[in-house]
Amino acid sequence: MKDLIYLKNVASLHMDIARCTGCGMCREVCPHDVFVMNGKTAAIARRDACMECGACSRNCPAGALSVSAGVGCAAAVLNGLLGRSGGECCCGPAEDGGKTGCC
Repeated sequence: MKDLIYLKNVASLHMDIARCTGCGMCREVCPHDVFVMNGKTAAIARRDACMECGACSRNCPAGALSVSAGVGCAAAVLNGLLGRSGGECCCGPAEDGGKTGCC
C-alpha cells in the first residue's frame, strides 16, 4: 500500500499516553496504520498519515485519543466529491489576510 501523507504536522490527533490501556483497538480501526504497539501501550507512529476520520477516538475504550473528525483535508476531499462547497483544507485565509497557521 502506498504511504499516504496529507499536510505535514497538521493532524489534530492527540494521544494521552497515561490513559492508554494497550487494548490495540486504535490499530484495529485505523484505516492508515497510524498506530503501533509500543510494549503495553499504543503510540502514534505516522501522524501525517492520519485522515482525521475519528475511528480511533470513537473506539478507544479508555478515552486516550482525541481527534477533530471531519476537519482538514479529509473533509475537503469528501465535500469536493459530494459537490459541496466549504470545508476546504485548513489553508484558508486567516483574519489578518495571511494563511492559517497549519500550512
